[in-house]
Amino acid sequence: MAPAAWRAGLLSLLLAPMLAVLAGTLLAPAASASVAQTVSVSCLPQPDQQGCIAGTLGGRNDPVEGADLTLVDEAGTEGDTVTTGEDGKFAFTITEPGAYTVRLDEETLSDDFELLGPAEVSVNVNLGANAAAFFEIRPDNFEAGGSSRGERIVQGVANGLKLGLLLALASLGLSLIYGTTGLSNFAHAEQVTLGGVVAYGLVNVGGMNLWLGIVVTVLICGATGYLQDRVLWQPLRRRGLGLTQMVIVTIGMALAAQYAFQYFIGASNQKVVVRDFGTTTIGPITVTNQSWIAMGVSIVMIALVGFVLLRTRIGQATRAVSDNPALAAASGIDVDRIIRLVWTASAALAGLAGVFYALAVSNGIRWDTGMQILLLLFAAVTLGGLGTAFGAFIGSIIIGLIVELASPLGAPGDLKYAVALVILILLLLVRPQGILGKAGRVG
Repeated sequence: MAPAAWRAGLLSLLLAPMLAVLAGTLLAPAASASVAQTVSVSCLPQPDQQGCIAGTLGGRNDPVEGADLTLVDEAGTEGDTVTTGEDGKFAFTITEPGAYTVRLDEETLSDDFELLGPAEVSVNVNLGANAAAFFEIRPDNFEAGGSSRGERIVQGVANGLKLGLLLALASLGLSLIYGTTGLSNFAHAEQVTLGGVVAYGLVNVGGMNLWLGIVVTVLICGATGYLQDRVLWQPLRRRGLGLTQMVIVTIGMALAAQYAFQYFIGASNQKVVVRDFGTTTIGPITVTNQSWIAMGVSIVMIALVGFVLLRTRIGQATRAVSDNPALAAASGIDVDRIIRLVWTASAALAGLAGVFYALAVSNGIRWDTGMQILLLLFAAVTLGGLGTAFGAFIGSIIIGLIVELASPLGAPGDLKYAVALVILILLLLVRPQGILGKAGRVG
């Protein structure tokens, strides 16, 4: 392949999110001009014009209402004060970048809650970016009674199913790529980030309708998967490059993509949409409406992938390539075509997962979102069985439940991710091939 084609393909891969953000920036509306102003519950950052500092006091099921917070600039000058609403949310709009302090008035904190950490939080914010201010608050009766803990466990199950379905949507492609090529793609999680970044550029910055933006995002992400295989992986396979070298290439691609994302969207959390979709409460379970949509779409797409693999000729050819590429080629199957289709579909599914992850789980997308969930994706496909799509689904659900139930059961903070990996290690000690994987001979 000509060097020009290589450069064009790789350039297209890296420029997709950048062009989306740039196009949206040119269409973005102008913002108001004040150094600091009171905003009730939301703030919309505008490039080179205004940034946002936002947060939520309390949890989703126990928000803190009526608490006063004051914004203090780097010189120690107090700005406006906001009062949290019934959802516990607060936000400040700033038009000068720099270091700010958000100060919580403890006297306005309800007696039903206790502040565990400091009452002041320092935040660095840039124009056109969101910055989060987090206060560690919990209900005063946090340790009281089994009913409260039971409600948190039920809520954790709901959150675990949501996370598990989104992990499954992303890990299906990772498992299929491994099954058809034997490659552990460490850049796959960046396809998840790419989905969120492109959706942010199209919807938030560019003003495109959310659902149309999701469709366009999936098409763009699928195109990047096609280009990756066409200009990079197929030539490397034909040259006989070993899997170890190809894994190193994926690591390099992941690092390059991360810093490209950071350059174009900054280091802060960027929301795909800034409006509130509302929540639905069923007994002790409270789930945002966008989470219901995310779970529903994930179930439909996972079922569609299962149907294609089991009931169509393309699915049969994909399974044949996964079992024995040489025999599949001898049977008349175009192995390169099947692998390219797998790369395209995998990237599209990961992009879709990235959009809904930004909408329903992380409340936005960050440049390092992929890096944060990479180990969870590999844990899911390894737990379910490497190279098996259905194993990836089962593994993802288990990992999602473990992660979200760890905190209600007593695991502090982000240690919940370590708990999931410990469970993975223990299971592999008993069943090295994973839940649905096939045992292989050693030696």
